[in-house]
Amino acid sequence: MENRHHALKRTRGDVIYDTVIFIILTFIFFIVAYPLYFVVISSISDPIEVSAGKVVLTPVGFTLDGYTEVFKTKTVMRGFRNSLIITVLGTFINLLVTIPTSYALSRPDFSLKRPITLFYIVTMFVGGGMMPTYVIIRDTGLLDTWWALILPGCLGVYNMIVARTFFKTNIPLELMEAAKLDGCGNTKFFIYIVLPLSGAITAILSLYYGVGHWNSYFSALIYIQKRELWPLQLELRNILVLNSNIQTKQVMTEAELLEKRRLEALKEMMKYSLIIISSIPVLIIYPFVQKHFVKGVMIGSVKG
Repeated sequence: MENRHHALKRTRGDVIYDTVIFIILTFIFFIVAYPLYFVVISSISDPIEVSAGKVVLTPVGFTLDGYTEVFKTKTVMRGFRNSLIITVLGTFINLLVTIPTSYALSRPDFSLKRPITLFYIVTMFVGGGMMPTYVIIRDTGLLDTWWALILPGCLGVYNMIVARTFFKTNIPLELMEAAKLDGCGNTKFFIYIVLPLSGAITAILSLYYGVGHWNSYFSALIYIQKRELWPLQLELRNILVLNSNIQTKQVMTEAELLEKRRLEALKEMMKYSLIIISSIPVLIIYPFVQKHFVKGVMIGSVKG
């Protein structure tokens, strides 16, 4: 016991090493965390003080004017609702396509898995381009519908590869053979055995796809012309663009000049408020899938 305790005793070199690593990681943490903290305190500080660069470590002149300006228009709440529908529906369809495809391609007894996998992988390096994709979306009648934002990306090849690796390493072929001996077919095996054992990969795929749908705006910018169908990200972008294009007179009174400066400062402040608003759903969901997130990432990176 004494020898074992001596072997586990920390040496001076261990202490120095741990101290150096702690200092480095702490420094990196502050580099990463401070911009996020700055966004939060800037969103609740006086816009004039933010523009003057006086907001550094603590809020200055507490105000919620930025959030008030964002929520003054009903289009923000409508965009929030649209994004929520697109995210939930899109993620469901993504899982509905990705999980069965990944499982099928993970089975060694599936004869077409190599050519199908190759076909999918090619699409990661070769795309049709913006205009051909737009023509296809137009000719299939998907313009000005949410389906234009959901169906073209219903299968993410990288996510499919991660899920395939999960099934290959966690669902052994022997389990399938044992189920067949008990009279279980492929469909029942997938529904009643594979899916209940796939909570981790389902959670990580839901997070990947959900965040992608929530943050996406470029596809909506191209395919959605009806304002009532715009997602939140496109509404927020439109607010910032309109604010940045405010026209002013060349000759202004002192009061008009002060009002112009206030609007410009408020515009800058709104940017921080918009970041917080658009990040809230992801920040709420992430803690519930954190443990699955770590496991899913390790599966894709170490065993893939």
